[in-house]
Amino acid sequence: MKATTKFLLATALTTGLALSACAPSTDAGTAPADGGDAPSSVDVGIVYSKTGPLAAYGEAYYEGLQAGIDYATDGTGKVGDTELNITYHDDGGDPDKAVTVAKDLIGQDYKILAGTVVSGIALKLAEQAQQNQVLYISGPAATDAIQGINKYTFRSGRQSLQDVATAGSFVDDLAGKKIVVFAQDNAFGQGNLAAVEAVLGAEGAEVSSVLVPEDATEFTPFARQLIDAAPDMAFVAWAGATSGSMWQALDQQGAFDAAPIVTGLGDAATFGAYGAAGTKISFLNHYFPGAANNDVEKAMIESVEAAGKKPDLFTPDGFVAGQMIVQAVREGGSDVDAMVSALEGWSFEGPKGTTTVRASDHALLQDMYQVTLNDQGGTWVPTLVETVAADSVAPPEAAK
Repeated sequence: MKATTKFLLATALTTGLALSACAPSTDAGTAPADGGDAPSSVDVGIVYSKTGPLAAYGEAYYEGLQAGIDYATDGTGKVGDTELNITYHDDGGDPDKAVTVAKDLIGQDYKILAGTVVSGIALKLAEQAQQNQVLYISGPAATDAIQGINKYTFRSGRQSLQDVATAGSFVDDLAGKKIVVFAQDNAFGQGNLAAVEAVLGAEGAEVSSVLVPEDATEFTPFARQLIDAAPDMAFVAWAGATSGSMWQALDQQGAFDAAPIVTGLGDAATFGAYGAAGTKISFLNHYFPGAANNDVEKAMIESVEAAGKKPDLFTPDGFVAGQMIVQAVREGGSDVDAMVSALEGWSFEGPKGTTTVRASDHALLQDMYQVTLNDQGGTWVPTLVETVAADSVAPPEAAK
């Protein structure tokens, strides 16, 4: 299989959020961008889902962050002579709560905010970063809308466009190929259809869809529609309690014999949800433990396991956030503009290999994976099929 070439044009979404700002106070400890004495400490506020519907993702991010800070500071928790004063705050999955927390931290002169697994929260915190000129490093939130949204906003995970481009890597040459999006007829499914049209359609694929009513419980007719469309690849975007029944219908109707069926592999808790179809699905993947098998990943896994936890889908997002925070403070002190400059264009070895912050729009360029699931004695285990190179799934640059 061959990874896709860089796809052509797509426009990163922007949002207009009217949020009140808290003016930051002057920090006498700020080091000038061209050097000078380092501040004694820098305050860092981590806003993430300790509770709420995505708490499991928040926990993986948190554990990764602990490991990343430890790794990047050689276990000291300090950047040179500068202490990292890191505090943790639960957003509960609630954007309004997250904004309230962010305003409070900014009012206390925090220079760095990081975190959140919720795309809606990431957008609102990005707006706060712009209004108050603080550094914000989003976590696992995959929304493409924060790509290039402002100079102060970065991300430590992948974004949806990279997921879709990875799906396209299952087809050797997309030009003229028939791609069918099989999804629920709701905002989630329609959003995935739009992304596939923008990304794979730009490479010449003929994109169509089978959109299933959200309240459907019988999926056989829709499985037949998918087969009758005779696709070269099917991209499935599905969420919720009907997932198991949907996959069973596709399997029973022989959809896996008609074309490769691609979907995203989530966290370990979801591995059993695919049932017997699990071994037949072609999975695109952001991360699973052992995917990269490099020294940084090994250090991350060792650190997380030493804390009594298991690494998972979003553990690298926290780890990379730790690396980015340390880099920002190492080069920028508590001068936010200098922190931004320190991150723009920065390339480093992360738990997924060579990772680069693209200077123009702060997209985080990173490898992605093709994966299969295998039942080993009643335990579902992911297996790497192919690493998809970072440059082949790089998002198109955001419009200025």
